Amino acid sequence: MSARTLRFTKMHGAGNDFIVLNGINQDLSNITREQWQKLAHRQFGIGADQILLVEKATRSDADFRYRIFNADGGEVEQCGNGSRCFVRFVLDQGLSTKNPLRVEVAHTILTLRSHDDGQVEVDMGAPIFEHSQIPFNASGLASKQEFHEMLYALPIKTPAAHDSWIGVVSMGNPHAVQVVGDVDSAPVLEEGPSIEKDAAFPKKVNAGYMQILNRNEIKLRVFERGAGETLACGTGACAAVVSGIRRGSLDSPVTVHTRGGDLQIAWGGVINDAAQSVIMTGPAITVFEGETTI
Repeated sequence: MSARTLRFTKMHGAGNDFIVLNGINQDLSNITREQWQKLAHRQFGIGADQILLVEKATRSDADFRYRIFNADGGEVEQCGNGSRCFVRFVLDQGLSTKNPLRVEVAHTILTLRSHDDGQVEVDMGAPIFEHSQIPFNASGLASKQEFHEMLYALPIKTPAAHDSWIGVVSMGNPHAVQVVGDVDSAPVLEEGPSIEKDAAFPKKVNAGYMQILNRNEIKLRVFERGAGETLACGTGACAAVVSGIRRGSLDSPVTVHTRGGDLQIAWGGVINDAAQSVIMTGPAITVFEGETTI
């Protein structure tokens, strides 16, 4: 295979960092999983939690297509912080002047709006609770009802084995959310890998640890599948707020404090059996641009 030069932009959304690649004006075909891993490697590559691809839309109701590869090289369905960086990249690079933009991801269309203050608002669509669509298999797990939320006792396979009561929701990707008393001391790195790969989640899962500060404010850490703990997780923030509202512990809107910065999440709940869209607002920052050879 011959060497290929790629132009890239390094960006972050609340510390969740990305390599953004323009797949409209350069060839991104036939890049292997191993090459994605090398680009994302923090010592031997550019370094990133995820790699974002900007491509031409394949649907008539979208302006662009948006694809995401985790640091482990695997392609995933959704990335909330990345979607904000996506719209900032498209506008800054002159690929479009539309605002808002409609962007095609794996299973849906996202509506993205850039504000004059530099914040980006994303309509993340409605949360998904149907187990088969998450996907999640609750067979053999103890459960209990907490307000409108069903919680499940997930066995944690670490030396200090125990059960964690989780709420399960998909924001286009699967999340297992638990409430902790102190998120700073929570065993995210110790238990996150066990939750991520639990057999109850056939496509793995993002493990969220939420500390409720008051009814409109939480602190959050997320161990992301395929990336490990990140400084922020946009879909994880949405999932945590949805779970907290369904538990009866939170009211919309909610400020989510992550280790990389703050996100604002609003959700109108379920009306007439229809889950309303989750609206996320937060920063999207360009760090630098460059070229690399693969």
